[in-house]
Parts: sequence; structure tokens; C-alpha cells
Amino acid sequence: MERKIITTRDGSKTIHFPEINESYHSQHGALQEALHVFIKSGLSHYLTNNPEKSTLSILEVGWGTGLNAILTFDFMQQNFPDLKVNYYGLEAYPVSMEEIHALKYVELDTIKNHRQAYLAMHEAKWNEVASINSNFSLQKLKITIQDWQTITDTKPHVDLIYFDAFGPRVQPEMWTPAIFEFLFQLTKENGVFVTYCSKGQVRRDLIAAGFDMEKIAGPPGKREMLRGLKKIEP
Repeated sequence: MERKIITTRDGSKTIHFPEINESYHSQHGALQEALHVFIKSGLSHYLTNNPEKSTLSILEVGWGTGLNAILTFDFMQQNFPDLKVNYYGLEAYPVSMEEIHALKYVELDTIKNHRQAYLAMHEAKWNEVASINSNFSLQKLKITIQDWQTITDTKPHVDLIYFDAFGPRVQPEMWTPAIFEFLFQLTKENGVFVTYCSKGQVRRDLIAAGFDMEKIAGPPGKREMLRGLKKIEP
């Protein structure tokens, strides 16, 4: 399938698939979308409501270009430099280093001070824990979420889930009740699930899985998105 590097409306780039009219990020702005959906509405929201945390575990479903990971790294460096982060990135179809260089994310103002950290993330071996710095570890998992469900290895339990798979239109197998139930089980009490998607069926399936869901303002070009909470059992 043809893959093209395109420039989105905020000047940042993404990977586009013309055949299915789908991109890794919003064409309204790759950087703006990532910052709004995952950093502001996910990471910042969670830490604001859980200020006592000393360790934070994050699972990203659809690690892709690593944009969300390096933006998380930047946010933590600026705001919580002493808080330890264990970051897990699930990705069945890794982006090539040629594409990573072509995206030029290291030239973005938000990322340019973390060039070495971003490259270290992509150079890290798959399925092994890599130390990006003393307080940020990364484990990239090269596997489909469906296969990951079936293996007997111990799974991480996480505080925050970034659900960044391709949309339900082109990748419906990623948006099933069974997957949401699996992710609910991996989420710690008071943990947060966040995604750019706002479809009614997705919201209903997440509620059925156990999440307390809310629709909130979406990123530029999108009216709404979804955020879920795994409430503490009484």
C-alpha cells in the first residue's frame, strides 16, 4: 500500500495512505492533535487529578511514529522531572527509520531539544526495556493487540492508555468490545483511557467494558473526542 509523507495544516508532517484515505494523524494538524488528545486531555488531566503519583505507567496502542511518546517525554521533563515513567508502545507494523527522518519531528520546537531521546526511542530494540533517561523507560512491543491478548506473559497494569489506532472505518478489528474489555482489565483503578475517536458505538462499547465515559472537546477540526475513567470500586 502506498505511503506518503504529507504536511498537515499546523506545519507538522504525517504518513498518509491515499488508497484508504487514512493518515497516522489528523490532516488538520498532527502536532496539535497529539498535544490536545493525548498530552492535554490524557496525561495532564490524569496528573492533575493524581498529584501524589511517584511512578506513572502508560500504554499506547498504536505507537506509530513515536510522536505521542516524545511529547510525553517533553511534558514530563518540563513539569514532573522526578516522576518515573514506564511507557509501553504497542505496534504491529513499525514505521521505517527512513520515514522517521522524513517526518522531521526533531525540527519541531516542542521536540528539537529532545533529538537524542527521540532517536533513542526508535533505535531501542523491540520487546526489550530501554532507558531513555534515568526517569523514563520505554518498551516497544512488536505484536498485534489480538496476539498480545493470547500470550501468557505478565501484562503491565497502567495508569493511562493512549488509544491511537487507525479509525474504525479502516481498522474495525481494533475497536471491538473484546479489546476494550481487555484494556479495562489492564487499567489500574482511577486510570484513564483517551482516544481521538468520538463515535457513539465506540463510546457504548467502552461503557460496556466498564469505563465511565465522557465526550470532551476535540482537537482542531474535530468537535469531540472520548475520555474514560476506571472508577475506584466502593
